[in-house]
Formats: sequence, structure tokens, C-alpha cells
Amino acid sequence: MKVLMRFTLITSLVLLSVTISLAQEEESARRRPPTTDPTARVVTTRQTSRPSDKEAKEREKQTDDKIKVTEHTLHINNKELRFKATVGTLPQKDETGSNKADIFFVAYELLPRDEESKSPSSQPSSAAAGEGAKQNAATSPTTRPASTRPVTFVFNGGPGAASVWLHIGTAGPKRVDLDDEGNPTGPPYRLVDNESTWLDATDLVFIDPVGTGYSRPAPGEKGEQFFGVTEDVKSVASFIRLWTTRYQRWLSPKFLAGESYGTTRAAGLSEHLLDRHGISLNGILLISSVLNFQTLSPGPGNELPYPLYVPSYAANAWYHKKLAADLQSQPLEKLLKEVESWSMNEYLTALGKGEALPEADTRVIADRLSRYTGLPVDWILKSDLRVPPNRFMKQLLSDQRKIIGRFDGRMTGLDPDPINPDPAFDPSLSVYLGPYTADFNHYVRTELKYENDLPYEVLSGRVHPWNFGPGGNGYLYVADNLRDTMLKNPQLKVLFASGWMDLATAYFATDYTIEHMDLPKPLRASIIRKYYPAGHMMYHDAPSRRKLHDDITDFITSALTR
Repeated sequence: MKVLMRFTLITSLVLLSVTISLAQEEESARRRPPTTDPTARVVTTRQTSRPSDKEAKEREKQTDDKIKVTEHTLHINNKELRFKATVGTLPQKDETGSNKADIFFVAYELLPRDEESKSPSSQPSSAAAGEGAKQNAATSPTTRPASTRPVTFVFNGGPGAASVWLHIGTAGPKRVDLDDEGNPTGPPYRLVDNESTWLDATDLVFIDPVGTGYSRPAPGEKGEQFFGVTEDVKSVASFIRLWTTRYQRWLSPKFLAGESYGTTRAAGLSEHLLDRHGISLNGILLISSVLNFQTLSPGPGNELPYPLYVPSYAANAWYHKKLAADLQSQPLEKLLKEVESWSMNEYLTALGKGEALPEADTRVIADRLSRYTGLPVDWILKSDLRVPPNRFMKQLLSDQRKIIGRFDGRMTGLDPDPINPDPAFDPSLSVYLGPYTADFNHYVRTELKYENDLPYEVLSGRVHPWNFGPGGNGYLYVADNLRDTMLKNPQLKVLFASGWMDLATAYFATDYTIEHMDLPKPLRASIIRKYYPAGHMMYHDAPSRRKLHDDITDFITSALTR
């Protein structure tokens, strides 16, 4: 039973995880020359590469850092953002000096408008840092001294996902070129200036955990020491402490931003950073979150996820016009409130009765579930009133021989095997692997001037099997880490961003987790929830990406207000 539960947990809830044929890809990457897209062009950015001075070279030699620094200018929304990009790896050494891993990162630091750009190796003096701290409340993010400007540490999930998704999807100064609904252009792909970059509100440090991106265990070191819930938290926390020290950012307001399993990491990190390294956070951004894996693991003995998924089913059925006319004509947000109420007050109660549920009541529940999901009543009855997300993906558009996406149910693909109850692929993931991989490999070499012959692991199977730990009741739960951090650091603010069309981390499951965190009433106001009419990567949808930027900017501003 334990083996089955572990297998189910990993296969159904490991977010953004795919198994890549690593040996073939690595050999292919070594033989393939770097590619340059001659059609790609940048209209509003200027990039200047500056060689490291003698001091920087000496520091690199002493610390084993492999770092490149460039300066750029970005013109967006009638504003000019001048920033420094630092890219490379930091060695993770133990106290004996033995290197355990090299962690790859890309950092963007805004250059104040009223200062001349400084040498990449220069840092503000302690006196300047102290003066900047005094002016903290009075200065805007774009004019603060570097030592006190907000900095956000950003990562994705998986386990096995590099930070490239948030990096060139929404937060960084460049993004993958998509149409307004989130569909990529055909190859060859390109990056465009990101009008919704978070850089106008915070400096950014994108972290690739060991086994993802260019991050690797040191020669002779085993990956198992990094590939687990606790192991991963310790490793990423060690990187954050080291980066904060090397770049003199101890006086900066600090934020974490995670997506998917990255929200699991962020919850654990928040407490570990405080307890182990004395790093207090100002805020945490949780995008498409999972803090309680029980809420997303439907199966025998766990009825809870079924009603938590129904509002997401309704949102997708509404989008694909599969509902009755009276429901279809309602604003989506109003419809979802109705479905949420029914799911918790009637559907969950009915499931809780099991086989004791009267036959007449069974039919009533099936009729209502069909009304809200667009699925046939007979099919729901054959499914014993229980609809897991993979079956919903297959069934909703089965009359058109199409499947809908797990990460974004708005996206569809042709079903190659209609008889199989499980989707053959996820059309909301596979379509993005090419653009993200090609665009980042081109960008990191041509604009950030960083060279590395290793394959950049966008989604990696290297990190599996992942050590989820004993789990207690069989499901990973980290909401208590977040709650305890908020108790210890009552000024901490938390933003939850959820997509209505997300069938990987259902938004109503996030709401349920929040409402069961057992937070004292004074701290409940520190949690902010935002919703978007898109999927797991809601930023692929242009209006949602702009709204996410505005929500994050407002959140950071409020978290800095004393």
C-alpha cells in the first residue's frame, strides 16, 4: 500500500515533471553548434558587455564563482529601466571547504537612475547601506540604493523544473513571444521585451535547484543529498544565504516567489531561512500553489479532492461552452461561487456517506454534477460520482476527439487513443517546451554572455526518485511551516495567485488549504488571494500576465509599508 501511495503521489502530483532522455540529449547537445536566430531583433533594449576588472577576476579565482556580468536598458510603458544582469554558478561548500554542488542563477539588479553605473564588482559601503536603510520608507523601489532595494528569490517546481518558466514567462525583462491567448508562434521562436516584468518593483534572483538548469552536484557527489523535500530546502536556503552575503544584500527587504512545487519549497524555506540562517522575509508569492498534497490526490480513502476540483471543471466547461444556457450566460466568477457552495455543502456530504447514500440521492448528485461539469449523467453514474482530473481532461471534448490541458484547460489537442481513459499527453505543456528551451539557450549566450556546454534542463528526470519523506498520514503537508513562520514573523505577507482553468493545482484546493491553516485572526489579513481566468501558468494569457504584474507590484508595496 505504501508503495502504491508513493507511486500515485509522485505520478499524479509531481508538477511540471517529465522524464527526458538525458543521455541522448546530452550527446546531441555536445555535437550541435550554438544556434542564432537571424530573424530575432530587439527594438527597445540596449545591452553592453563589460569585462571584469582585476578585483573581480581575483574574487572569481578565490571563490570558484563562474560569473558573467552585463548591463542593459529596457524601455517599457514610457519608463526606462537600467539594470545589471549577473549570471553563473555559486559553489555550495560545506564548512570543510568541500564543494557539494554548483547552483546556477540569473540575477537582475536595477541600477538607480541618479547614479552612474558602477563596476560589476563594486558594492556600496556600509555607511551608504546604513543611510539607505534610513530612507527605506521614503524611497521608491526604482531609486533605493542597491543594498536596500527589495530582492525576490524566484524558482519553479516540478520537482525537476528550472526557473526558466517564471524567468522568461512573466518575471524577467524578456519573455517568450506568445499571442494574447498564450499560444506560441511556430519555430524558430523568439524573445520579446517584457512589458510586465517584475523588475520595476523588485530585484530578481532566479534559482535553478540542483539537477535543473545548469545546476549539478559536484564531481563525486551524489544527487540524493539534494533530491528530497528537506534536502532541497536546505540546499536552496544555503544558496540564498550565500548570495545575500556575497552581494551585500542583508539589509534588503526579501521575498520568495515559487510556482507549483516551488510553493511547497517556499513554505519550507520560509521557516528554515528564519530558524537556521536568521533571514526574515517580508513576503512570499505563491503561484499555483500546493501546500497540502491530500487536496490534490483523489483516490480510494481520500474523497476530499473530488469536490475541490469541481469548480475548476465548471470553469473549463464554461470556457468550452459545454454548460446549459442559463449557466453559460452567467459571469464566470458568479458561476464559480454557486459551484463552490454546492461542492462543499452537498457533494462532499454525499461522498462522505459512501454506499449508504440512497439511490435517489445518488441520481440527484449525478444530475447536478453533470450540470456543472458538462459531462453525461450516465458516465458520472458509471464513475460512482467521482471524477478525477485526468478523466475530465479526456471526457469533456470526447465528442470532438480532443483532450484539454492539465496545466491550462483552455488548450486542446487531438486525442490519439480515445479508448484509453488517460490522456496521451498534456497539450498545455508540450507546446511550450520548444519555445522555452530554444529561447533561453539563445538568450543566455547571446545577451547574458554565459557559456556552458551542458544541456540546460528545463524539465528534468534527474531528480527522481524524489524523497517526499514519511508524510505522516501519507500526504506531504507544508502549510504548517508557513503558518509557523507567520507566527514567528507576524509582519510577513503572503500572496496566493491561482488560475481558474488550472487542473494541476485546483484553485479551490488552495482556498481550502488556506482556510484550514489554523491562523490566529490577526494574521489572516496578511494573506491575499488573487484569481485569473487562465491556467497553471496564468501569465501565458496576456491580460492575466498584466494583472499578475499589477497584483505583485501592489503586494510588494504593501509588504514594505510600515
